[in-house]
Amino acid sequence: QVQLVESGGGLVQPGGSLRLSCAASGSIFSINAMGWYRQAPGKERELVADITSGGITRYADSVKGRFTISRDNAKNTVYLQMNSLKPEDTAVYYCNADQMLTSGGYYGRIWGQGTQVTVSS
Repeated sequence: QVQLVESGGGLVQPGGSLRLSCAASGSIFSINAMGWYRQAPGKERELVADITSGGITRYADSVKGRFTISRDNAKNTVYLQMNSLKPEDTAVYYCNADQMLTSGGYYGRIWGQGTQVTVSS
């Protein structure tokens, strides 16, 4: 059974920082891209940032310069360092893993359960 387990969400004041973590567990041979999406109430899920196994990153324009995505391939873990948080960053943040090869087969994309990030004074 392969799953993604997220941690690090919470309540933070505007201008503050949070670090999200997402670990993939199971018998995993390789993962291509890992990343973070978010979904605010009444809005569609949107890409925040992602990173390939080779370290190529991309970011949503709204978070460039404030968020940093990183990855530990040996631990199958992806991180999202979020600085200078704004109220509009409030959302449920979902981790994803793409093109995952495991002992149980191939997965195109799997999702974590989501973690709430609330930016409010």
